[in-house]
Amino acid sequence: MGYDLHITRKEHHFDKDGPAIRLDEWLAYVASDPEMRFDGFAEAQLPNGNVLRAEGEGLSVWTAYSGHELAGNMAWFDYWRGSIIVKNPDPEIIGKMVRIARALGAKVQGDESEIYAEDGSSNWKT
Repeated sequence: MGYDLHITRKEHHFDKDGPAIRLDEWLAYVASDPEMRFDGFAEAQLPNGNVLRAEGEGLSVWTAYSGHELAGNMAWFDYWRGSIIVKNPDPEIIGKMVRIARALGAKVQGDESEIYAEDGSSNWKT
């Protein structure tokens, strides 16, 4: 499991309808950002030696992430149904997400609909 953050234009990321980020827009953004790379897949080696592989038509990686390691710790950005999703992002990744959202005319929203700022803070009240 995990907690997802979404780069979205919709009022709530889970809304069926609303303005979407088109795949061609996302891929154009990735191509224009020298810190991003389109891979179309993500792989990670599991403790038992097996390799877990996920594929996605817009799956990209932030190569300038300070935790970036070819051995598996990578900041993956996955295009899904008009939004860009990152699982369990740390504050550094959230900052990058907010900068991307700004470039795409979108926002960063968590699973509970809270909105995130570039410093990693949110408007979520507990």
